[in-house]
Amino acid sequence: MEVSVHMLVLTVLAALLFSACSFDHCPCKEQEFCQQIRNETQFEVFVFDVGGEAWRYYDWTKVTTIAAFGQYEAELMCFAHSKGVRLVLKGDVPLSAMVDSTNRTAWIKEKVSLAKRQFMDGINIDIEQALDKESPEYFALTALVKETTEAFHKEIPGSQVSFDVAWSSKCIDKRCYDYSAIADSCDLLFVMSYDEQSQIWGDCIAMANAPYNQTLTAYEQYLEMKIDPKKLVMGVPWYGYDYPCLAFSQGGVCAIQKVPFRGAPCSDAAGRQIPYSTMMKQINSSMSGRIWDREQRAPYYNYKDAMGQIHQVWYDDPESISLKTAYVKELGLRGIGMWNGNLLDYSNNSVAQQQSRDMWNVLVAAMETKKSREE
Repeated sequence: MEVSVHMLVLTVLAALLFSACSFDHCPCKEQEFCQQIRNETQFEVFVFDVGGEAWRYYDWTKVTTIAAFGQYEAELMCFAHSKGVRLVLKGDVPLSAMVDSTNRTAWIKEKVSLAKRQFMDGINIDIEQALDKESPEYFALTALVKETTEAFHKEIPGSQVSFDVAWSSKCIDKRCYDYSAIADSCDLLFVMSYDEQSQIWGDCIAMANAPYNQTLTAYEQYLEMKIDPKKLVMGVPWYGYDYPCLAFSQGGVCAIQKVPFRGAPCSDAAGRQIPYSTMMKQINSSMSGRIWDREQRAPYYNYKDAMGQIHQVWYDDPESISLKTAYVKELGLRGIGMWNGNLLDYSNNSVAQQQSRDMWNVLVAAMETKKSREE
């Protein structure tokens, strides 16, 4: 234990030194763009960015928060602030180290210092580790969220602290967290309504990444826990799963390899994640074209690879996402977001440009319809 604590302290000190040297002065051409964003939006559009240049092509008329999961870019921070958009840090740490309150305090101080030095507006805590209820790590996680929120709110007034939760509160992937307490402790819960086949307990077959009924039932479960709907942001996937079929029935059912995950005999790990941009290029030359599954309310298609093996690809598109955005409005959730903003085709191709616009527009279509009616 002493070795791990020593290593954590060294890591924190190194991070503090790096952040202290990151900027002596505001890197923006306009000094005002280094001021943290403090205004709270009524409807949140929460975007994860994993680095690169894609952010230059986002629909900035819709974005309210960017979670920077790639390398930090001062230019992105300046541009986001010029648009009134928050840029928040990624927060991830082994929970075994957070059981010790001294370690928690050191980690939180390092993150606050980094956010200040880089003129950022909060933190998105992304911890997806398996936990047992009532374990030391279970209580440490709740304490970590609470203490992080308190520190950020004190040191950076108006800052935002969000926490990423599984698509269901029912110990999915053995993530048995105290969701109610965590929701009370932070500003937002980003519900990752995707990877919903991470544990397949029935037939090992390809299915939708985020089936409609299953997704919405999970929100009802969160609300039954008395979590304020204004703290819930619905996350949708801008990627799909490509499954090689071990067998392909006449009815179009794709049997997949058995890849266990956290107790379940099968999982979506039998496939691979592919971005929306890739699927839109592939679908027209597929053997089936787009097919709509009425039960799961999601699209898919089938294709053959160079070896002649059939693959089945499940994904979300504007039609399937629109059904969920309507639910966001109906329940009065705080907003919507996606993993991740980099997965569209932002090239000069006119077809790709329209497809990308459609994906951005569908995020807020229901809310804009409501607003126009009110006006």
